[in-house]
Amino acid sequence: MSQELILNRRDLDFMMYEWLDAEALTSHPRFSDHSRETFDAVMDLSAQIANDLFANHNRKNDLNEPTFDGEKVQVIPEVKTAIDAFNEAGLVAAAQDYEYGGMQLPALVEKACMAWFKAANVGSSAYPFLTMANANLLLAHGSKAQIETWVKPMFEGRFFGTMCLSEPQAGSSLADIRTRAEPQGDGTYRLHGNKMWISAGDHELSENIVHLVLAKVPGSPPGVKGISLFIVPRWLVNEDGTRGERNDVALAGLNHKMGYRGTTNTLLNFGEGKFQPGGQGGAVGYCVGEVNKGLACMFHMMNEARVGVGMGAVVLGYTGYLHAVEYAKERFQGRRLTDKDPQSPPVRLIDHTDVKRMLLAQKSYVEGGLALVLYCARLLDEKRGAGVCDEDDADVLMDLLTPIVKSWPSQWCLAANDLAIQVHGGYGYTRDYQVEQFYRDNRLNPIHEGTHGIQGLDLLGRRVRQHGGAGMQALQRRLQMTTAKAAQRSDTAEFAASLDAIWFRLQDVTQLLLRNPNAEESLSDATLYLEAFGHVVVAWIWLDQYLACPENSDDAFYLGKRQACQYFFRRELSQVDAWLDLLGDGDRTCLDMSEGWF
Repeated sequence: MSQELILNRRDLDFMMYEWLDAEALTSHPRFSDHSRETFDAVMDLSAQIANDLFANHNRKNDLNEPTFDGEKVQVIPEVKTAIDAFNEAGLVAAAQDYEYGGMQLPALVEKACMAWFKAANVGSSAYPFLTMANANLLLAHGSKAQIETWVKPMFEGRFFGTMCLSEPQAGSSLADIRTRAEPQGDGTYRLHGNKMWISAGDHELSENIVHLVLAKVPGSPPGVKGISLFIVPRWLVNEDGTRGERNDVALAGLNHKMGYRGTTNTLLNFGEGKFQPGGQGGAVGYCVGEVNKGLACMFHMMNEARVGVGMGAVVLGYTGYLHAVEYAKERFQGRRLTDKDPQSPPVRLIDHTDVKRMLLAQKSYVEGGLALVLYCARLLDEKRGAGVCDEDDADVLMDLLTPIVKSWPSQWCLAANDLAIQVHGGYGYTRDYQVEQFYRDNRLNPIHEGTHGIQGLDLLGRRVRQHGGAGMQALQRRLQMTTAKAAQRSDTAEFAASLDAIWFRLQDVTQLLLRNPNAEESLSDATLYLEAFGHVVVAWIWLDQYLACPENSDDAFYLGKRQACQYFFRRELSQVDAWLDLLGDGDRTCLDMSEGWF
């Protein structure tokens, strides 16, 4: 795969510098050592490593998924080569403080760099991605000793990290987990239980694996109020930092998914007695934060992972789009509708209007999705005070947008992958072309880190009313800053008016749903609400990008941006009214469906 088919560097530069003004971040003390030159240098390095060492085994990873020989998990050797290069480049700690060996890069730049790796090989890039999120949780909630013991080796690339939430009998219902953590006299705990769907849960790619495990201490309250969080390493660590005994964490088996096949996905048993650390059973664990406050801690990693899932969904859709454009430009097939001469030469696929429609839809989804994720990365920098708006404003807006940034790309950039296959025609669903793998890989993202439906419930049931509705107010301020500018221009006034109108209608429907005391009724179509909300947000993001393009420029790049924005407003945003009709009317079609009618 050539670098040009992984991501569009011109588009990344536009979003980072012309739209989000990454250079302005260097005025903040934390980023004052940086410049556009240093940002570009780490972007160039990321693109090169992603192209040379990650993309080169993406297909091989898919065709040769990890296996378990009864003793060890085996992965193809190219995975370790790629991840070692990632670690040696210092990218695992790119956004961290200098004291942790980091570069103190803005989140905006770090996420843009990570996009290259996810687009090049989503399977192999999952290992460092999970490690980075694990380490960030422990930086926020761990003790100094825990940071020293577990986080620093992760930033050095010696230890990798996971998150262990789901269980076979509970799935996404964390209130029903059964893994128990029994306190010991020395301040440690012994864990017993099973965890399912644990990505990167077992491998030989690192010295150690640091599992973050949700469990319940005996006597704790029922439900989520009784959940605690524990560090449970694969190998215990001695006082001098060397690796000690094998902990009682055992691989019960590998799960075989339709995509992300290069990432080991595991069922883990804790405390089954296969290993006996200290001569007794149970996996040794160390409590993170307070007992019974574990879910609040875990949300730090879950929210970061949700943004990462959104980015992964975007770039899988994006690389699929780039492959589809290349194929459509090279493949000759059929003739124009006005050409009735069967002897005339065929035209390229891209000359057919319906193919243009499919490519334009993909462009609107993937460039809109990438802009959304990078905007949220910019919000993370604003939360540190590196922005024109106050930190509280960025904080509440990030809280509100997290379900959107996870789920909107997972649905619509997957739709882009579907269209990429369609552009390829019969070749699209063969393994000779990569677009079928991109679709399979991306199909996991509507389930990863909370399903599409769970994100809808989170958005409507909690986040829109969180902080007294401050997130909605922050979003309105920013959206209306955009529409006010757009209303002053003849080429965007139409878009400004339609966006303002649909935003206020969305607000009205939101208040109507929130006033309904019957949760079954008000939340029955939370997924539809999520889709409507997401389309409004992405329309705003598109209009803001449009305004960042130089006026009256005839550069093909900017013309393409404007056309994609127009497509989204006229073909996508126009659907939101129909969705809001259903929500506002309280349609009960799904709610009233009886089990016996299926």
